[in-house]
Amino acid sequence: MNSSSSGKKLEGFFTGKGFYIVLFLCAAVIGVSAWMMAAGNETMAKDVSSVNRSSLDNKRVETVYVTPQVPTQPSLAQEPAQSAMAPETQEEAPALETEEEPEQALQPVWNGEEEVPAAAPVSYVWPVSGELERPFSTEKLLYDVTMKDWRTHDGVDIAAALGDTVSAARAGTVESVETDDLYGTVVTVSHGDGVRTVYANLAETPAVSAGDWVEAGDVLGSVGVTALGEIGQGIHLHFAVTVDGRSADPMDYLPA
Repeated sequence: MNSSSSGKKLEGFFTGKGFYIVLFLCAAVIGVSAWMMAAGNETMAKDVSSVNRSSLDNKRVETVYVTPQVPTQPSLAQEPAQSAMAPETQEEAPALETEEEPEQALQPVWNGEEEVPAAAPVSYVWPVSGELERPFSTEKLLYDVTMKDWRTHDGVDIAAALGDTVSAARAGTVESVETDDLYGTVVTVSHGDGVRTVYANLAETPAVSAGDWVEAGDVLGSVGVTALGEIGQGIHLHFAVTVDGRSADPMDYLPA
């Protein structure tokens, strides 16, 4: 009986005015809730917008444009006043004097190769005029009529007459004047480049002394008969050439 009575009460509730009242209250609650949520969202959006604007306003940099002021020229009326304030005489600064640099002469351009000046040709002259009587020979033995044997010959014998003038074959310094047991009176001239010329079988008294400077063609003495080692030959001048102490063929130096 209790269950059937309860069911009838519920049925009566839903079909009566109570149900609609409850339904209306629920709808009202839902509507108020929706309105509050919408109002809250709008308020929150306004707050956020105001915050953003305030932050932007704080970060805003104001640009100030300054108009440059162009100095104005003084008027004609002001010029007398300024000139009155200036001293009566004003000395002008002297101009800076500059010394003009002298023009440098053009220098020759060096191409990296050292130019060697051409040496002047060395000229020789015959010490005495005559025919070649005995040649130069240091490799082949020649018969010596005075010594009666075969031996080498370190110079040339030039036939001449007794007392003929003997001249320097080339310019140089008289290195020595001496008497040799075989070659008699001997004059040696040094030419400064390792070359020496030797004049033997001269007369006992030569015309030069050691240390004298002679040019080619200057008189050294005269042809004599003082060379005992060649007394068996005719009268002649024994003429020899040495290069760095070694005998050389005089005919390679005398003009043809």
